[in-house]
Amino acid sequence: MASTLPLLLASLGGPFDAIHLPPDASESGWRIDDMIQSTTVFVSILFVLMVIWMVWSVVKHGPMHQALFDHGADSKSWRWTALVAALIFVVVDGDLLYHSTTFMHGVFFDFAGAEKKPGAVRVEINAHQWAWNARYAGPDGKFNTPDDIVVLNELVVPQGAPVIFQVTSTDVIHGFNVPSMRMKVDAIPGTVTRMWFQPKDTGVFEIICAQHCGANHYKMRGTVTVLPRAEFDRWARVTSVNAARAYDPKDVEAHWGWDWAEHSRLE
Repeated sequence: MASTLPLLLASLGGPFDAIHLPPDASESGWRIDDMIQSTTVFVSILFVLMVIWMVWSVVKHGPMHQALFDHGADSKSWRWTALVAALIFVVVDGDLLYHSTTFMHGVFFDFAGAEKKPGAVRVEINAHQWAWNARYAGPDGKFNTPDDIVVLNELVVPQGAPVIFQVTSTDVIHGFNVPSMRMKVDAIPGTVTRMWFQPKDTGVFEIICAQHCGANHYKMRGTVTVLPRAEFDRWARVTSVNAARAYDPKDVEAHWGWDWAEHSRLE
């Protein structure tokens, strides 16, 4: 369930109606947007309250006011401090903590549930300076075989189905980031990290690197093209056939895929 306050303010329009994020093309993207919006709303409220308090103090006391030093150790000061801290923790931190942990464990880390959904697609990402290599298993369902689909910087995925990624790097740490899907994961040498999203809209969406990875970091970009399921299946079928024809068993560097597994270390 989304936070009530940000949604209420968003329904009124104004600055909370949109915060200039990329288009949300993911089924679960609203959860990320809700957390960002919640934080923006609560921080804005606290900022306004603090400014009002400071302006009131300046106007009330004036330039002739004699300042008095106070340790703030009396019981009244302690009670007010505890009350304000409790309100902030319960209302602000409590809301953010509840929704963040619920979304994280119930949705974003539910890889097993995502893979069980009909039509789920698995993709291996091998990052390197400065490009994204992607590999899909072909009709045999196994990675690193002749019918694998291998693309560079141009991913194609189906609309309405989970797309699960296992990500690694051959050189330095990169950040595999698809802003319109509201998901990002680091690509770390020697380690396989994971993320998944479920596209709801067709179109072409940007991939960027979210970690500074060298002199040409700014060039490390790609695209995710979301197609209707029938068009994706047609693309995958044709591309797999072409890949099998071009397969060269002697091209060792091209055989970088790994067995899809639950572990997080490359063996």
